[in-house]
Amino acid sequence: MDSLLSLLVIAGLFFLMMRFGCGAHVMRSRSSAKTLKDESIDHVDPVCGKKVKADSGYGMMYKTRLYRFCSRSCLDEFERSPDNFTSRQVEESI
Repeated sequence: MDSLLSLLVIAGLFFLMMRFGCGAHVMRSRSSAKTLKDESIDHVDPVCGKKVKADSGYGMMYKTRLYRFCSRSCLDEFERSPDNFTSRQVEESI
């Protein structure tokens, strides 16, 4: 009887963790996961011009704006002279 009770407690905890904890993303339907993925904003790497997903690459705040980078080398180049890349981005958006 004790082993059955222990099994039920463990199963209940497992369900709660999968439903509300670290496994919550697994329990979503595929359609809701797809719409969440489609709503992610793409950023443009100011150094090389590649598109970078909001949840990938490297990020850096500069003058109250978030810049995303596809690689560490692009981030390093931006850190050496950020004004060169931010002024170019402003000119391109006009």
